[in-house]
Amino acid sequence: MALRWGILATGWIADVVTADLRGNGMTVTAVGSRSAAKAADFAKRHQIPTAYGSYQELVNAPDVDVVYVATPHPYHAEDSILALNAGKHVLVEKPFALNQPEAVQIAQLAQQRGLVVLEAMWTRYLPHMIRVRELLAEGALGEVRALFADHGQKLPTDPSHRIQDTNLGGGALLDLGIYPIAFAWDVFGAPEHIDAVATPSSTGVDRQTALLFTYPNGAQAVLHTLADAATPTTACLIGTEARIDIDPIWYNPANFTLRAPDGSVIERFNTPSIIGSGRHFQALALERIVASGQLEGPEQPLSESVAIMGTLDAIRRQIGLRYPAETNS
Repeated sequence: MALRWGILATGWIADVVTADLRGNGMTVTAVGSRSAAKAADFAKRHQIPTAYGSYQELVNAPDVDVVYVATPHPYHAEDSILALNAGKHVLVEKPFALNQPEAVQIAQLAQQRGLVVLEAMWTRYLPHMIRVRELLAEGALGEVRALFADHGQKLPTDPSHRIQDTNLGGGALLDLGIYPIAFAWDVFGAPEHIDAVATPSSTGVDRQTALLFTYPNGAQAVLHTLADAATPTTACLIGTEARIDIDPIWYNPANFTLRAPDGSVIERFNTPSIIGSGRHFQALALERIVASGQLEGPEQPLSESVAIMGTLDAIRRQIGLRYPAETNS
């Protein structure tokens, strides 16, 4: 039986994900908002049968099996916990929480309740990233020495915008930087040492942040994120026997080239045609995990989502970024 999805919140990302779910044949039965009018409008636009004027009503709905949490960063923990306490599986937008203590709370509750909670790090489930992991497993790159990845966008600079608001976990790091950070974790695991430098915006969030992760085997990840200018959004994995150059936009459905040390092409991977943005792959992964009777899958173990929040916390300590909404750090 197909899982029945409920959408918690009605902002931009909820629109994108809901369109992807429905466009790829998945079942969306309800949406919830703190505004009944917004929920009704969202339900009409996406042809969703039921709209609720509160999150509590949504998570209590008997025809909802899994809740997609699409609220701003500071609310990820409380809204995930709300759904888990109602007996629902959860797909929660990245970052998994605002900090690691909140992430631990979510993970522990999910395990206690025997429910699946999955961070919506959608890039991990895209076809090109699956092929990248296959090449790494095959040893096609030899010994992997370095990862270079950036994510910069020209986002609003209006001080009242969410991305500029410390109260909403704004800044480049949690919205954009989490992509290259999660990629480095996927390739190398936990960094042994983190060096971080940042330039703040006028509102106190990080406008841009540069990162150097080093690992016990000597490998390095060089990462960059920027919130007020567009960057190349490319990524490159370098090994002793080959390298992978991922085309822009590397964290979206993308193509890549596997090259020999002399630059010659060993393999060209082209992502197949996809309906929508590609965010349905993470939802399909959650459905597979539930069907398997397990609580997590190989692409994004729950413990890794929690650990990545620890890395983000360590970076914020170095750059002096704290969010007023934090109560568990």
